[in-house]
Amino acid sequence: MIIRDFISCLQFLTVLPLGRPTPFDAPRTVPLFPAAGLFIGSILAVADYLFRLLWTVPVASLLDILLLALITGGLHLDGLSDTADGAFSHRSAEEALEIMKDSHVGVMGVLAVIFVISLKWAGVSYISDQRALHLLIIPAYSRGAMMIGIRALKYGRPEGGTGKDFFSRSISNSRLTLLAFPVLLSILLGWSRCLILNGIFVTTVFFVLNYYRRHFHCITGDMLGAIAEVTESVMFLGAGIYYTS
Repeated sequence: MIIRDFISCLQFLTVLPLGRPTPFDAPRTVPLFPAAGLFIGSILAVADYLFRLLWTVPVASLLDILLLALITGGLHLDGLSDTADGAFSHRSAEEALEIMKDSHVGVMGVLAVIFVISLKWAGVSYISDQRALHLLIIPAYSRGAMMIGIRALKYGRPEGGTGKDFFSRSISNSRLTLLAFPVLLSILLGWSRCLILNGIFVTTVFFVLNYYRRHFHCITGDMLGAIAEVTESVMFLGAGIYYTS
Protein backbone atom coordinates (compact mmCIF):
# COMPACT_ATOMS: atom_id res chain seq x y z
CA MET A 1 0.00 0.00 0.00
CA ILE A 2 2.76 2.45 0.94
CA ILE A 3 4.62 1.69 -2.30
CA ARG A 4 1.48 2.31 -4.35
CA ASP A 5 0.86 5.60 -2.55
CA PHE A 6 4.48 6.65 -3.08
CA ILE A 7 4.27 5.91 -6.81
CA SER A 8 0.99 7.85 -6.96
CA CYS A 9 2.70 10.74 -5.22
CA LEU A 10 5.56 10.74 -7.73
CA GLN A 11 3.15 10.47 -10.65
CA PHE A 12 1.38 13.61 -9.42
CA LEU A 13 4.48 15.66 -8.52
CA THR A 14 6.67 14.64 -11.47
CA VAL A 15 6.55 13.62 -15.12
CA LEU A 16 8.84 10.63 -14.54
CA PRO A 17 7.85 7.51 -16.52
CA LEU A 18 6.66 5.28 -13.68
CA GLY A 19 4.33 2.96 -15.53
CA ARG A 20 0.56 2.98 -15.67
CA PRO A 21 -1.28 5.44 -13.41
CA THR A 22 -2.04 3.93 -10.01
CA PRO A 23 -5.24 4.53 -8.01
CA PHE A 24 -4.86 8.02 -6.57
CA ASP A 25 -5.89 8.79 -3.00
CA ALA A 26 -4.69 12.38 -2.62
CA PRO A 27 -4.76 12.69 1.21
CA ARG A 28 -2.71 9.50 1.56
CA THR A 29 0.02 10.91 -0.68
CA VAL A 30 0.46 14.19 1.24
CA PRO A 31 2.64 12.72 4.06
CA LEU A 32 4.88 11.25 1.35
CA PHE A 33 5.72 14.63 -0.21
CA PRO A 34 9.13 14.89 1.57
CA ALA A 35 10.01 11.34 0.50
CA ALA A 36 9.13 12.26 -3.10
CA GLY A 37 11.35 15.31 -2.71
CA LEU A 38 14.24 13.08 -1.62
CA PHE A 39 13.68 10.90 -4.70
CA ILE A 40 13.76 13.99 -6.92
CA GLY A 41 16.81 15.26 -5.06
CA SER A 42 18.66 11.98 -5.58
CA ILE A 43 18.17 12.29 -9.35
CA LEU A 44 19.37 15.89 -9.17
CA ALA A 45 22.49 14.99 -7.17
CA VAL A 46 23.50 12.24 -9.60
CA ALA A 47 22.84 14.46 -12.61
CA ASP A 48 24.88 17.28 -11.07
CA TYR A 49 27.85 14.95 -10.65
CA LEU A 50 27.65 14.00 -14.33
CA PHE A 51 27.16 17.62 -15.44
CA ARG A 52 30.29 18.71 -13.54
CA LEU A 53 32.34 16.07 -15.34
CA LEU A 54 31.58 17.89 -18.59
CA TRP A 55 31.06 21.55 -17.68
CA THR A 56 32.02 24.20 -15.14
CA VAL A 57 30.07 24.58 -11.90
CA PRO A 58 27.99 27.60 -13.12
CA VAL A 59 26.91 25.69 -16.23
CA ALA A 60 26.20 22.53 -14.25
CA SER A 61 24.18 24.58 -11.75
CA LEU A 62 22.02 26.02 -14.50
CA LEU A 63 21.44 22.55 -15.91
CA ASP A 64 20.49 21.37 -12.41
CA ILE A 65 17.79 24.03 -12.13
CA LEU A 66 16.48 23.31 -15.62
CA LEU A 67 16.39 19.57 -14.85
CA LEU A 68 14.49 20.26 -11.65
CA ALA A 69 11.87 22.17 -13.63
CA LEU A 70 11.66 19.41 -16.24
CA ILE A 71 11.23 16.65 -13.64
CA THR A 72 8.18 18.44 -12.23
CA GLY A 73 6.83 19.38 -15.63
CA GLY A 74 6.85 23.02 -14.52
CA LEU A 75 3.95 22.23 -12.16
CA HIS A 76 5.21 24.32 -9.26
CA LEU A 77 6.53 27.11 -11.49
CA ASP A 78 3.08 27.37 -13.06
CA GLY A 79 1.58 27.72 -9.59
CA LEU A 80 4.16 30.36 -8.71
CA SER A 81 3.38 32.44 -11.80
CA ASP A 82 -0.38 32.28 -11.23
CA THR A 83 0.04 33.16 -7.56
CA ALA A 84 2.29 36.12 -8.36
CA ASP A 85 -0.22 37.46 -10.87
CA GLY A 86 -2.95 37.36 -8.24
CA ALA A 87 -0.92 38.41 -5.21
CA PHE A 88 0.58 41.48 -6.88
CA SER A 89 -2.59 42.59 -8.65
CA HIS A 90 -3.53 44.91 -5.74
CA ARG A 91 -7.06 43.50 -5.82
CA SER A 92 -9.26 42.03 -3.12
CA ALA A 93 -8.67 38.44 -2.04
CA GLU A 94 -11.66 37.22 -4.05
CA GLU A 95 -10.53 39.05 -7.20
CA ALA A 96 -6.94 37.86 -6.76
CA LEU A 97 -8.11 34.24 -6.52
CA GLU A 98 -10.04 34.72 -9.76
CA ILE A 99 -6.95 36.14 -11.46
CA MET A 100 -5.00 33.05 -10.41
CA LYS A 101 -7.50 30.88 -12.30
CA ASP A 102 -6.71 32.68 -15.56
CA SER A 103 -4.50 30.49 -17.75
CA HIS A 104 -2.77 33.55 -19.23
CA VAL A 105 0.50 34.53 -17.57
CA GLY A 106 0.94 38.17 -16.61
CA VAL A 107 4.05 40.29 -16.17
CA MET A 108 4.34 39.55 -12.45
CA GLY A 109 4.07 35.84 -13.10
CA VAL A 110 6.89 35.97 -15.64
CA LEU A 111 9.07 38.04 -13.31
CA ALA A 112 8.42 35.68 -10.39
CA VAL A 113 9.58 32.67 -12.44
CA ILE A 114 12.70 34.54 -13.64
CA PHE A 115 13.54 35.67 -10.10
CA VAL A 116 13.12 32.20 -8.61
CA ILE A 117 15.21 30.47 -11.28
CA SER A 118 17.89 33.15 -10.94
CA LEU A 119 18.00 32.79 -7.14
CA LYS A 120 18.30 29.01 -7.41
CA TRP A 121 21.10 29.28 -9.95
CA ALA A 122 22.98 31.83 -7.83
CA GLY A 123 22.69 29.68 -4.72
CA VAL A 124 23.56 26.33 -6.32
CA SER A 125 26.55 27.89 -8.10
CA TYR A 126 28.11 28.83 -4.77
CA ILE A 127 27.61 25.50 -2.99
CA SER A 128 31.00 23.79 -2.92
CA ASP A 129 31.53 20.95 -0.44
CA GLN A 130 28.62 18.65 0.44
CA ARG A 131 26.97 19.81 -2.75
CA ALA A 132 25.25 16.48 -3.38
CA LEU A 133 23.70 16.50 0.09
CA HIS A 134 22.20 19.95 -0.45
CA LEU A 135 20.78 18.91 -3.83
CA LEU A 136 19.32 15.81 -2.18
CA ILE A 137 17.56 17.40 0.79
CA ILE A 138 16.41 20.84 -0.34
CA PRO A 139 13.79 19.46 -2.79
CA ALA A 140 12.49 17.38 0.14
CA TYR A 141 12.17 20.49 2.30
CA SER A 142 10.29 22.35 -0.43
CA ARG A 143 7.78 19.50 -0.85
CA GLY A 144 7.51 19.43 2.93
CA ALA A 145 6.49 23.09 2.79
CA MET A 146 3.55 22.09 0.60
CA MET A 147 2.58 19.43 3.14
CA ILE A 148 2.65 21.99 5.96
CA GLY A 149 0.55 24.37 3.85
CA ILE A 150 -2.12 21.71 3.38
CA ARG A 151 -2.12 21.05 7.11
CA ALA A 152 -2.12 24.71 8.19
CA LEU A 153 -4.67 26.45 5.95
CA LYS A 154 -8.07 25.69 4.52
CA TYR A 155 -8.60 25.21 0.80
CA GLY A 156 -9.75 28.35 -0.99
CA ARG A 157 -11.72 26.89 -3.89
CA PRO A 158 -14.71 24.92 -2.57
CA GLU A 159 -16.09 24.79 -6.12
CA GLY A 160 -13.11 22.66 -7.12
CA GLY A 161 -9.54 23.04 -8.28
CA THR A 162 -6.22 21.25 -8.76
CA GLY A 163 -5.56 20.90 -5.05
CA LYS A 164 -9.06 20.22 -3.73
CA ASP A 165 -8.64 16.45 -3.29
CA PHE A 166 -5.66 16.95 -0.98
CA PHE A 167 -7.91 18.75 1.51
CA SER A 168 -10.74 16.22 1.46
CA ARG A 169 -9.58 14.66 4.74
CA SER A 170 -7.74 16.26 7.64
CA ILE A 171 -4.10 15.35 8.16
CA SER A 172 -2.90 14.72 11.70
CA ASN A 173 0.39 16.11 12.93
CA SER A 174 1.68 12.57 13.39
CA ARG A 175 1.50 12.03 9.62
CA LEU A 176 4.00 14.83 9.02
CA THR A 177 6.84 12.75 10.42
CA LEU A 178 8.56 12.07 7.07
CA LEU A 179 9.72 15.68 7.14
CA ALA A 180 12.18 14.41 9.76
CA PHE A 181 14.16 12.65 7.00
CA PRO A 182 15.67 15.79 5.42
CA VAL A 183 16.07 17.32 8.88
CA LEU A 184 18.11 14.33 10.08
CA LEU A 185 20.15 14.28 6.88
CA SER A 186 20.92 17.99 7.33
CA ILE A 187 22.87 17.10 10.49
CA LEU A 188 25.52 15.65 8.17
CA LEU A 189 26.23 19.22 7.05
CA GLY A 190 27.53 20.03 10.52
CA TRP A 191 25.60 21.63 13.35
CA SER A 192 26.05 25.26 12.32
CA ARG A 193 25.00 24.66 8.71
CA CYS A 194 22.21 22.38 9.88
CA LEU A 195 20.81 25.12 12.10
CA ILE A 196 21.14 27.74 9.37
CA LEU A 197 19.39 25.61 6.76
CA ASN A 198 16.54 24.57 9.05
CA GLY A 199 16.19 28.12 10.33
CA ILE A 200 15.81 29.33 6.74
CA PHE A 201 13.18 26.67 6.11
CA VAL A 202 11.10 27.48 9.19
CA THR A 203 11.33 31.25 8.62
CA THR A 204 10.43 31.06 4.93
CA VAL A 205 7.45 28.75 5.44
CA PHE A 206 6.20 30.84 8.37
CA PHE A 207 6.29 34.11 6.44
CA VAL A 208 4.75 32.71 3.24
CA LEU A 209 1.91 30.98 5.10
CA ASN A 210 1.36 34.07 7.24
CA TYR A 211 1.11 36.13 4.04
CA TYR A 212 -1.42 33.69 2.62
CA ARG A 213 -3.41 33.78 5.85
CA ARG A 214 -3.52 37.57 6.07
CA HIS A 215 -4.16 38.32 2.40
CA PHE A 216 -6.21 35.34 1.21
CA HIS A 217 -7.36 33.55 4.40
CA CYS A 218 -6.78 30.27 2.55
CA ILE A 219 -4.49 28.36 0.23
CA THR A 220 -4.94 26.90 -3.26
CA GLY A 221 -3.11 24.47 -5.51
CA ASP A 222 -1.30 27.37 -7.19
CA MET A 223 -0.23 28.73 -3.82
CA LEU A 224 1.12 25.31 -2.83
CA GLY A 225 3.30 25.35 -5.93
CA ALA A 226 4.41 28.89 -5.07
CA ILE A 227 5.47 28.03 -1.53
CA ALA A 228 7.47 25.07 -2.85
CA GLU A 229 9.31 27.25 -5.34
CA VAL A 230 9.93 30.12 -2.90
CA THR A 231 11.16 27.74 -0.19
CA GLU A 232 13.46 25.96 -2.61
CA SER A 233 14.98 29.15 -4.03
CA VAL A 234 15.53 30.77 -0.61
CA MET A 235 17.10 27.59 0.79
CA PHE A 236 19.45 27.18 -2.18
CA LEU A 237 20.42 30.84 -1.90
CA GLY A 238 20.90 30.51 1.84
CA ALA A 239 22.97 27.36 1.40
CA GLY A 240 25.30 29.27 -0.91
CA ILE A 241 25.87 32.06 1.61
CA TYR A 242 28.08 30.13 3.97
CA TYR A 243 30.40 29.10 1.17
CA THR A 244 31.18 32.66 0.05
CA SER A 245 33.29 33.62 3.07
